[in-house]
Amino acid sequence: MRYPIAIETGDSRHAYGVVVPDLPGCFSAGDTLDDALTHAQEAILLHLEGLLDEGQPVPEPSDIERLRRKREFRNWTWAVVDVDLSQLGDDAHARRHGETRSGFLARAALDAMRKQAKRA
Repeated sequence: MRYPIAIETGDSRHAYGVVVPDLPGCFSAGDTLDDALTHAQEAILLHLEGLLDEGQPVPEPSDIERLRRKREFRNWTWAVVDVDLSQLGDDAHARRHGETRSGFLARAALDAMRKQAKRA
């Protein structure tokens, strides 16, 4: 999924600030533009995990052109951050059951192998 982000340009004394308009309360920063983009991706994933943990839906990304026209973002720079949502469901389920993602997946694989062995 590709989320538009608004970037407030940094300088030698200030970090780059990032806001994700489609995810209220989701923001990030970085000392360089590259750091800001990396941190934005991490912030988006954490925000979406929180929504899933609370049983809320994952919002669809807005059209970047519509967002760019908003007055509050008039002098901001825009980018799009691609996030892989395929792991989020596993992570949220594992956390709710006191497991890590890798532990949950390992246990699920063992359970599947045991079921197949019983059928053979």
